[in-house]
Amino acid sequence: MPDAPRQIAKRRLLTAVSLSAAGLILPFGPAMAARHEEKQTEVTPPEDLMREHGVLDRLLLVYEACLRKFDANEDFDPAVISNTAQIVRDFIEDYHEESEEQAVFPRFKKARKLVSLVDTLLDQHKAGRRVTDTILKHAPDSRKDGDARHQVVGAIHAFITMYRPHAAREDTDLFPLLKEVVSPHEYDAMAEDFEKKEHQKFGGDGFEMMVRRVAGIEQGVGIADLAQFTPK
Repeated sequence: MPDAPRQIAKRRLLTAVSLSAAGLILPFGPAMAARHEEKQTEVTPPEDLMREHGVLDRLLLVYEACLRKFDANEDFDPAVISNTAQIVRDFIEDYHEESEEQAVFPRFKKARKLVSLVDTLLDQHKAGRRVTDTILKHAPDSRKDGDARHQVVGAIHAFITMYRPHAAREDTDLFPLLKEVVSPHEYDAMAEDFEKKEHQKFGGDGFEMMVRRVAGIEQGVGIADLAQFTPK
């Protein structure tokens, strides 16, 4: 039986290798899977910007509800308008649009793509801030018919008229091309920068915070029930 010791030694070696491999795989398997899952579920820069447009769209719906109440001469607390405009200022203008102006628009200009569109979008950001100034200034005195209400109504109409096509062009023409004008490293870093800035400014997930605030305003103005918009 001269080969028996060699066979035993070979089996022991194979067992040791198998156990070693198992030891290497088992501790790292779950961690690697978690990292892969995190990578799969990570919000990309265009997705992040587009969902923020979802918040904007809901704010526009609140503005439209307020206009309907004005048209019907319904009495309602003008704080609804002030609170809506403040979210526009805090989340849309001072966060979302700043992110576009600092991280998105310059990259398109550097790549010499959609430059004319970017210039128009920048002009509209400035115009939007002026309109929001008007709404914030006059909303508290808009409960009664008069100059303040006329100022608010005109400003809200102007804001809605501009921002519906503004957001639509960004969602369909600009954001889908973002990955083509930046390197993969820049693309990933942009997502991290957006998240970091959001936490610094709002102390947490600013998107979720704003969705909750908007939902509260929708409840107060009577448009929280989505089913009411379904045609009969």
